[in-house]
Amino acid sequence: MKLIIAAIKPFKLEEVREALTAIGVRGMMVTEIKGFGTQSGHTEIYRGAEYAVNFVPKVKLELVVSDAMADQVVDTIRTTATTGKIGDGKIFVLDVEGAVRVRTGETDDNAL
Repeated sequence: MKLIIAAIKPFKLEEVREALTAIGVRGMMVTEIKGFGTQSGHTEIYRGAEYAVNFVPKVKLELVVSDAMADQVVDTIRTTATTGKIGDGKIFVLDVEGAVRVRTGETDDNAL
C-alpha cells in the first residue's frame, strides 16, 4: 500500500476529486494548509497598505491506495491539478506498513 500526499491549489480540489472517483478511488482526507516553495508568497494591498503574504493557501490530499493503483493515482492528480503556472503543488508517495478498518477489523488492502 502507498500513502499519497498531494498539495494542490484550492480551486482544483473538486476537479481532482471527480477525476480520482472516476478511476476508483473510494476515499481521501482533505486539509486546508498554507505553505511556500518556489512561489514563496506575494504582496497584496489592503485598505491602501501593502503587506507580504508569505504563506500561500493550498489543499492537502491524503490517500492510501494499493500498490497497483499508486502510479495511476499520482498521474491523475498531476494531470488534473496542473495549471502550468508556478505553485501547482507537489505529490509525495510513501510506503504504508498496514491499515485497519475500525468498524470491521479488516486489515491492509481489505481495509481500503
